[in-house]
Amino acid sequence: MTRVITGSPPTQLIVLRGNSGSGKTSVARALREAYGRPGLALVSQDVLRREILRELDMPGGVNIGLIDTVTRYALDHGHHVILEGILTTARYGPMLESLRKDHSGRSHFFYLDIPFEETLRRHATRPQSAEFGAELMREWYVERDLLPGGYETVIPQDSSLQETVGRVLSSSRISISS
Repeated sequence: MTRVITGSPPTQLIVLRGNSGSGKTSVARALREAYGRPGLALVSQDVLRREILRELDMPGGVNIGLIDTVTRYALDHGHHVILEGILTTARYGPMLESLRKDHSGRSHFFYLDIPFEETLRRHATRPQSAEFGAELMREWYVERDLLPGGYETVIPQDSSLQETVGRVLSSSRISISS
């Protein structure tokens, strides 16, 4: 049964996708900081999959349904949602398309398009660098893993954190605190 996601007032769904080390989490946190008040939920694939479920990323994983449920619940209860994660098209595409189709507010999808060498450089500066290295990142890396349909905005490597946050805020027109 399809459930149309309604929020009152109209909620916004912002999806940030890209390879490991592309900057998704940094952008999501900066957006939340700019928003500055309750009403903006941050749904992180890594938190739900790795921390809560301790699940490997696999086809048909339990985390896919949990991400969908948490996102819908927050939207249904009037929160804007930033959903961030690698969220590969092969595994998460149908769930993401269903969220986009069912959401009665505006949905914005962004793909952080970062070359593998740059993701490695960025990864070296993160706490996770002690957990996994270049070999695993190479296995996970999918070049330009865009969702079908052409509705995803591609953010290039040369976009700074501030420029990317500004672009997402401008596209979504979510009001930020002063």
